[in-house]
Amino acid sequence: MTSSRTGRAVAGSVITLLVVVAIVVTMLGLYRWASSFWTAPPTYPSAHCEAVVNGQTATLTPEQAVNAAVIAGVASQRRLIPRAVSIGLATAFQESGLRNLDYGDRDSLGLFQQRPSMGWGTPEQIMDPYYSAGKFYDVMVTVADWQTADIGYVAQEVQRSGFPDAYDQHVNRARLIASALSGETPAAWSCMVDDPAPPDPDQLLMALTRAYGSTILATPTPATESAPATITLTAMDEATAWSAAAFAQSWAIATGVTQVSVGQFGWQAAADVLSGWVGVPESDQAATTAVVTF
Repeated sequence: MTSSRTGRAVAGSVITLLVVVAIVVTMLGLYRWASSFWTAPPTYPSAHCEAVVNGQTATLTPEQAVNAAVIAGVASQRRLIPRAVSIGLATAFQESGLRNLDYGDRDSLGLFQQRPSMGWGTPEQIMDPYYSAGKFYDVMVTVADWQTADIGYVAQEVQRSGFPDAYDQHVNRARLIASALSGETPAAWSCMVDDPAPPDPDQLLMALTRAYGSTILATPTPATESAPATITLTAMDEATAWSAAAFAQSWAIATGVTQVSVGQFGWQAAADVLSGWVGVPESDQAATTAVVTF
């Protein structure tokens, strides 16, 4: 009898072990299956820009940051609300990864993959981010209720994509960046500047003027033996001043910007840290004025 009981106990233990093993194997299989649908988050070089809004962060490469700044600047020139920037960014994320591509499906080109054959402009025009952003907004503002309608819906009404729901995945990220770059959330944009180009105030001045038009007055001051070159930006309102400041930050690597100030806040470029905005309470600079230093 004892031997029989012992045998049954051993058999029960073996069965229990086999069940545990089966559960573990099943869980591992489910994990591997689920992992096949998971995509690792993108990595960024030491140089990058970030929007931090309401505790959420969105990151761009320097190339993406320059293009995003142009999209935001053109919207500001046209007196469009930040939602327009969100729509533009969500669209450009999906169409080009926010890169000014010289290729695409059929004859599609540029940030928004606009097609010359569909009347968006010549290839040369479409490859100009200022032009392509403007053309996008030209059509966007004709969409009924674009100010309140679903962002993905508005993007699809403009683009007429074969993947109408694809824009939705970029909406949250686009909103964060739009809020920072439009100046809706002040001091929300920061960039790490690694290996910048030599100072080029003329290039930044031209870029700012093209993007913002008459919404800012840009006054350059050449460098002297004792002082670096600067551009003083007088904006029509505080939001535009913050937007233009974020534009200058985004172009820091390309044009050698070292400092930007808005009102009583300042930012300084650094290669080893994502420097943020700090208060400069002793400054008497107007809240609608931004100063860019090279």
